[in-house]
Amino acid sequence: MQQSIRLDGKTALVTGASSGLGWRFAQVLAEAGATVALAARSTDKLEQLKLEIEQAGGAAYVAKMDVTDVASVRAAVLATESALGGIDILINNSGVNRQQRAIEVEEADYDFVTDTNCKGAFFVAQAVGRGMIARKCPGRIVNIASVAGLRVLAQLSTYCMSKAAVIHMTKTLAHEWGRYGINVNAICPGYIETGINRDYWETEGGKKLINMLPRRRVGKPEDLDGLVLLLASDQSGFINGAVIAADDGLAVA
Repeated sequence: MQQSIRLDGKTALVTGASSGLGWRFAQVLAEAGATVALAARSTDKLEQLKLEIEQAGGAAYVAKMDVTDVASVRAAVLATESALGGIDILINNSGVNRQQRAIEVEEADYDFVTDTNCKGAFFVAQAVGRGMIARKCPGRIVNIASVAGLRVLAQLSTYCMSKAAVIHMTKTLAHEWGRYGINVNAICPGYIETGINRDYWETEGGKKLINMLPRRRVGKPEDLDGLVLLLASDQSGFINGAVIAADDGLAVA
């Protein structure tokens, strides 16, 4: 794949890199020339991704991180900064979901979703932002929100709430950190086919959902490549606090 945007000399941290969109984001950034720190709880999968990136001619580093544990977040960011000389780009991607009606949500369900999607995302951004400010270096933070933060999706109350929080977090951090040359933006993907949900789209329920979508299709992880690269690069210097839907028109349907 030919890339017009280059990230040579940059270091990027990707959370939730052990599967799905995070895996793809890491590959794309590495192909563009960035040294990519791969963060997740499952280091076995990260080692596999690291090997794939290195075999393709890229550079990667494994950082064990549990985003629901602030001490783990801070330790992983510090280790990455020490090993790679600072972080220029954060793809703040970790996220979980639990589908259920609002009346069925228990405290444990609520905490499961919000501890990762809200609390985790904030403290990862904070740890990386602190390093950028201390180094007096401009940076790029890309929060992966969701179309669910822009419109209501059935039986996803806590998920919708958590992603709406990520959107507003993006705006507040952009406002506060813009003076330091840190650009903070959010991507709101729509329905994207990944290894985790691939089988679902072949079920009766999955096919029914596809027929309700504006173009009767789901996206592929590579549909986000260009947007991620743009927001991670110096070419996004005038884009700050933006919330960009990449959902095939679902948010306005």
